[in-house]
Amino acid sequence: MTTAVTTPAAQPAKSRSTLQIALRRLRRHKAAMVSLFVIAALILMAIFAPLIAPYDPNAQDLEGIYSPPSSQHLLGQDSLGRDMLSRIIYGSRVSLIVGFTVAIFSVGLGTLMGLLSGFLGGLVDTAISRFIELMLSIPELPLLLTLSALLLASDAPAIVALRQTPNASVFIIIGIFTFFGWMGTARLVRGEVLKLKNLEYVDAARALGARNARIMFRHLVPNVVAVIIVNGTLAVGGAILGEAALSFLGFGIQPPVSTWGNMLSNANEVVLEHPYLAFWPGLAILITVLSFNFLGDGLRDAFDPKSRL
Repeated sequence: MTTAVTTPAAQPAKSRSTLQIALRRLRRHKAAMVSLFVIAALILMAIFAPLIAPYDPNAQDLEGIYSPPSSQHLLGQDSLGRDMLSRIIYGSRVSLIVGFTVAIFSVGLGTLMGLLSGFLGGLVDTAISRFIELMLSIPELPLLLTLSALLLASDAPAIVALRQTPNASVFIIIGIFTFFGWMGTARLVRGEVLKLKNLEYVDAARALGARNARIMFRHLVPNVVAVIIVNGTLAVGGAILGEAALSFLGFGIQPPVSTWGNMLSNANEVVLEHPYLAFWPGLAILITVLSFNFLGDGLRDAFDPKSRL
């Protein structure tokens, strides 16, 4: 008599979500993972700057002017005898605050404008698209310099009151870069929305009586979130580099606030005699911007369904 042997049914493979697939691909992108570690270290350094920095970044030691790196001052001292390492550490706070804040506001504004333009179409799309083209046709750097100089020197009561607040130049720079930084995101989101708005699930939501606002934010935004995340990551690096450029030219964040850009500006006249004064803030800017750009590239590849990661 033979006994029937039953084999257990094969277990169905677990389906992975888009986010899980993207995270798995991101882990395979070595440059992005190293960059993520560097960015995490920079954020921790900025948060715990008072505990890490060996000196007050604005404390002056006139006997140590232009002292080279030593055991007491690992990165040397600047033209006022201030410790370079402490100023680099505190400068990371300003750079990251400017970068993340500008990215959040500019990407948020660009996403909203792209959604309205792509989904509503008609006159709304025409008006927003023409305004974006107008903004992109303006030379950005000269306008940034002019606008920054006007805001820092304006006698208007509102601007004067703003300048009297702590870290006023930081808020002015954030506002300027937000105003000029949303157009790229708007164009990308508009292009994605134009492809998505005629798909079946949007027609089904419309047939069920969903309003335009619900369709845009409930059904379309989740499907363009990959574009938003990647563009936001790249926007952080761009804002940090832009702030450093403006501060280097003297139109950005003003002393005594320590930033990598105004540290480069202070070193400009003595860079040949004391090259370390420009080397360390320049290296900090380079590492930070490259890290955000590599992370953005990794996220783009991770969310790309055609990627080989």
